[in-house]
Amino acid sequence: MLITHQDTIAAIATPPGNGGVGIIRISGKKAKQIAELLINKDLQARHAHYSSFYDADHSIIDSGLAIFFPNPASFTGEDTVEIQGHGGAVIMDILLKRILSLGVRIAKPGEFSERAFLNNKMDLAQAEAIADLIESSTEKSARSAQKSMQGVFSRQVNELVEELIALRIYVEAAIDFVDEEIDFLGDGVVEKRVIRLLDSIQNILATAQQGRLLRDGMTVVLAGKPNAGKSSLLNALAGHEAAIVTDIAGTTRDVLKERIQIDGMPLHIIDTAGLHDSDNAVEQEGIRRAHEEIQKADKILLLIDVNDPEPDKLLKILPKHISLSIIYNKIDLQELAPAIVEKDNVTQLYLSIKKDIGMDLLKQHLKQSVGFDGTADNVFIARRRHIDALTKGQEFVQNALSQLQHHQAGELVAEDLRQAQNHLGEITGVFTSEDLLGKIFSSFCIGK
Repeated sequence: MLITHQDTIAAIATPPGNGGVGIIRISGKKAKQIAELLINKDLQARHAHYSSFYDADHSIIDSGLAIFFPNPASFTGEDTVEIQGHGGAVIMDILLKRILSLGVRIAKPGEFSERAFLNNKMDLAQAEAIADLIESSTEKSARSAQKSMQGVFSRQVNELVEELIALRIYVEAAIDFVDEEIDFLGDGVVEKRVIRLLDSIQNILATAQQGRLLRDGMTVVLAGKPNAGKSSLLNALAGHEAAIVTDIAGTTRDVLKERIQIDGMPLHIIDTAGLHDSDNAVEQEGIRRAHEEIQKADKILLLIDVNDPEPDKLLKILPKHISLSIIYNKIDLQELAPAIVEKDNVTQLYLSIKKDIGMDLLKQHLKQSVGFDGTADNVFIARRRHIDALTKGQEFVQNALSQLQHHQAGELVAEDLRQAQNHLGEITGVFTSEDLLGKIFSSFCIGK
């Protein structure tokens, strides 16, 4: 069967399992007609009709509410009907089979949201925020996803695009009037506007980075020699005994993962086997897995026993491109005060995990290291592709500024601004390939 956006679609919109209420959503040209066959009565717009739901032989399947939302004033922008019955899995399945038998096909994952995007009910960033709201794991991320759904992120991106368009018009006009006595590109007007644009992109990018962090969380890998305190730190941050802790070195031989929150900031904490030379096959496998996790980390916390005679031994084997902080643990044994210092562009923290000394410094450092501000009210949810688009847009605007300042090359400035506009337009879906749309909406749940 050929699948098109002209088909009438249906899907169960409530989670699997049993509940008090179950909802089936129908959208498309035949939605009203099919719903009326199901309830055997006419539907009025935006009116809750209490009715029985009838099978093909006129037997009653269930009873509940049917609500008709005519286009374009519906979620999808098409005629849409919601059938609300009892939330039993079997009843929902029977109802859905009856609806499909009337000439409807089952919706693909995210197809309702995709149709809302294609019918200009929302832009792509807002559509993605729907899935992010459903998948939110913290209150902060849920509120930030709601801001994106309301268009906070999109409005800021659209303002950048509008300024880019205005700049392009000005630059291309200057190219057309190159023989005039007025130097439109050399009078400083364009340069000032480009610099202001770069500042705006940087501000939005910083907020988007926090939004991406709220959505995905930061992956922090705990590395160090055996018995340095990695498992104790995992337990302290998780708030429960997630890892076995003993005085025997090498207790952890596999990768342990915990998802935690620090003031609303989600973190993926990964405890790894102690890094050392070993002839034991099991330990060797644990060390190999530790190195794998280290390579995938957003941040590495290297734990070092403050009494270690060779504290710098592991530094040379850790990747240079991944953010690193060093934790000198067990300061209580030397009666040292907790502290946080910067040395050679690396943050060093002095604390005692066992005695809970200096742990507040570590938590604050983890938030600051990724620019997280738990008190900010303007954070919107962002995805990795949004960050990439903003970064590429920023690079092209920076190229435009360089061409302007060093070469006065109007044509190259105009092209860089056009490329920047295209990349920013990908965020809201102004410039979007079918492959990207398919990838985005296929990750949504069915019924949304």
